[in-house]
Amino acid sequence: MSSKYDALVSRDKTVLCQTYGRYPLAIEKAVGSRLYDLDGREYVDLLAGIAVAGLGHSHPELLAVMQEQATELIHVSNLFYQPRQVELAEKLLATTNMLDRAFFCNSGAEANEAAIKLARRYMRTVRCKDAHEIITLSGSFHGRTLATLTATGQGGRIKEGFEPLPAGFVTVPFGDAAALRAAVTQKTAAVLIEMVQGEGGVLPLPEAYALEVQDICREAGCLFMVDEIQTGLCRTGRFWAHQHFALSPDVITTAKGLANGLPMGAMLCKEYVSKGFAPGSHATTFGGGGVLAAVASKVVDIMLRDDLAGRARDLGALALDAFGKLKARRQDKIGDVRGLGLMLGIELTFDGASVHAALRERGFVCNLAHGRVLRLLPPLVIAADDLLAFAAALDDILAEAKA
Repeated sequence: MSSKYDALVSRDKTVLCQTYGRYPLAIEKAVGSRLYDLDGREYVDLLAGIAVAGLGHSHPELLAVMQEQATELIHVSNLFYQPRQVELAEKLLATTNMLDRAFFCNSGAEANEAAIKLARRYMRTVRCKDAHEIITLSGSFHGRTLATLTATGQGGRIKEGFEPLPAGFVTVPFGDAAALRAAVTQKTAAVLIEMVQGEGGVLPLPEAYALEVQDICREAGCLFMVDEIQTGLCRTGRFWAHQHFALSPDVITTAKGLANGLPMGAMLCKEYVSKGFAPGSHATTFGGGGVLAAVASKVVDIMLRDDLAGRARDLGALALDAFGKLKARRQDKIGDVRGLGLMLGIELTFDGASVHAALRERGFVCNLAHGRVLRLLPPLVIAADDLLAFAAALDDILAEAKA
């Protein structure tokens, strides 16, 4: 590592809370699907800021919108009507063909908080039922606020030390419809699922199970909510991942790639569910401000114009084919290859830390989930050759790795 890197790490450890297990890499610049460290070394970005930079880094059209909007209106708070916010809501809701209302916030955790609060308040104030429990699946990840952390279906260090956690959350086994049906009671306000569990190791939800979850919610009269924080916005090959199946959620949440790197989240819901909120019942200072809404609106325009959902579908199929062939050659070292669109996972049969490090040395940046799943969330504009080059590099590394 260079002296510039060492100096930066020293300063970081002096002034910042050490809440992240950072990669040994300092990024100074990013353009398109490339990252550049302090010494100017180039890396292929297969992480996109954790599914955030869907249009790639420093997109010229977004930079132009950012600059133009900043000269007109940056922030006035949600005490005022704002044209950019309304325009964005209209565009986002139109992509769903079924949802009617939007609430803007600053992150995925806040979007899920809004969904949880709405579900509870809707049941109590509209349906007049004392239903407050939120059911989620094992392996899920819904955020790091106290409520969304409790909703997250993972244990271990992620929850350690934060007890007592809020009451009113139930976790059932992933893919077990009978367990879900047994868990739903008169106290159930909603079931919240992800179509693909990202932090859980890139686990797509089986279609039959997803449809049964919806049926169980309809039969019980509770809300069916889908966390699209990571899977939405063309990531999986459809604009929204639930659109792969015949699903009609009452509520969806989104964030990550919504403003391509600016802090932006949204909760979208059906008209009747929105009645659960009233003026003063929920709010945010910054959500959907001028620059954020203008950039997010342009993101939606570009995604639709350039058919980035179709691109994610095609590139994802190409990548899965390449990774499948690699698995056939390295059966002792690759246990599974899975994913949907450009949300991909390669599960190793052994601890993947050395492989992850070797890929970084070869100029490829991806994520390592649960110690052995190489998780790829590249920009939707990434070149096919970059994905194939990654597969070739991984093949070389696995040839020398010890399982």
